Amino acid sequence: MKPPVKLTVVRQPLDLPGDGLAGAVGSWPEPALLVCTSLEGDRCWSILAAWPRLVYEATVEQWSISTDTGWRQSGSGDPLEELARLTNRFNLDFEAEGRTREGQEACPFQGGFIGFLGYDLAPILERLPRRAPRDSRLPDIRMALYDTAVTIDHSTGEVTLHAWDLTGEGREALERRCRWWRRSLRNARLTHRSLRPLHLPVPTSDLERGDYLGRVRRALEYIAAGDIFQVNLSHRFTTFGTVEPLALFQQLSLASPAPHAAFLQWRDLAVASASPELFFETWGNRIITRPIKGTRPRGLDPAEDRRLAAELAASAKDRAELTMIVDLERNDLGRVCEYGSVNVAQPLCVESFAQVHHLVATVEGKLRPDVRPVDVIRALFPGGSITGAPKIRAMEIIDELEPTRRSLYTGAIGYLSRGGALAFNIAIRTLLIEGHRVSYQVGGGIVADSDPATEYEETLAKGRGLQAVFQPEKSA
Repeated sequence: MKPPVKLTVVRQPLDLPGDGLAGAVGSWPEPALLVCTSLEGDRCWSILAAWPRLVYEATVEQWSISTDTGWRQSGSGDPLEELARLTNRFNLDFEAEGRTREGQEACPFQGGFIGFLGYDLAPILERLPRRAPRDSRLPDIRMALYDTAVTIDHSTGEVTLHAWDLTGEGREALERRCRWWRRSLRNARLTHRSLRPLHLPVPTSDLERGDYLGRVRRALEYIAAGDIFQVNLSHRFTTFGTVEPLALFQQLSLASPAPHAAFLQWRDLAVASASPELFFETWGNRIITRPIKGTRPRGLDPAEDRRLAAELAASAKDRAELTMIVDLERNDLGRVCEYGSVNVAQPLCVESFAQVHHLVATVEGKLRPDVRPVDVIRALFPGGSITGAPKIRAMEIIDELEPTRRSLYTGAIGYLSRGGALAFNIAIRTLLIEGHRVSYQVGGGIVADSDPATEYEETLAKGRGLQAVFQPEKSA
């Protein structure tokens, strides 16, 4: 870890209500909106950014860099190594002094890259075969550099405008930027129009019920043969029509409030996520991951809801499923953490969301001094909770049994910020908007005692919050 680099920062409180600002910033070029929950889970922020200074994209081993001044560079090679060079260039690596925020109450994002790592990056890193052709226009990596953002502290309602000097422009440039944002936000609040409701056909799956059940049975054969202990199998739902991506995200946020939600938009592409799962977060030399395994639907009344949550907590199958993934995550963290520092801080708890209950565990460790942010990504990606165990063989079986590539689904959305502060969700409960195509995937973990029909119903329960944002197309 290198010594800290002092960075010029301008912070200004905004006397604007936090609700509604997402609609303003979300209408600007290439917006990035993130919900960020603290390591301790007791504080939550929204991060609203736009107008990136630089964008890095990579698909397979072809990458490109473009800036807001029109400069562009492209090349080939390991896409994560190029990302590592960029994090070093903008002083986003880990620092010797550990925590770089001004106090524990500050929002963890302090300027840097916001974007995603698609699941289709994994077969490149592990050199796995790919049977299905690429049918998504999303790149495998997209990271945009943001040096201005608004943060909303949801525990206090405090709204703050931040400008960071990531490119060496000086304090005067930061103050000009703040004045422009403040003026533009005030104007946007006065003129921003109401977003149109959605009227789209209900999405349909790429697998009929019988097809999905048959693939679960095939996975069970692999488990019985000793190839794997667990594998995550998913299917994709797709619809077509004209949508306003920001409206889609806002309706998704209402239907499925989530602690790790995200919205990204560029060109005619967008991502709207209501993810409940933290992939990992780093803060100084501390790293934490919170895998999810085990699901029950919410009850129709409080008594049924409590019964379903208690049933999940007591389920031997679901507890074993989570334990397998906890062991996998401990092993992954051990690749970048100091010997003996990896600890299961919480082996199991039930967390409840709008449509489902989940079992969640917490695993943490202390990063080694020589580790870089991209080293953490290499060690952990993709998350074990959405692949299976052993991870490599599970991904081979996923490639065999799923009819389409996953694209961003079960990849990760988040940020790489100053001081090596990283936070990424697992990209589940996530809508992909590609022109007129809107899609999402849902899946579940298959273990030895899985019942195919029950597993299928679990995927539908996970998708209810996503389906809730669609309204049947009105007849003429």
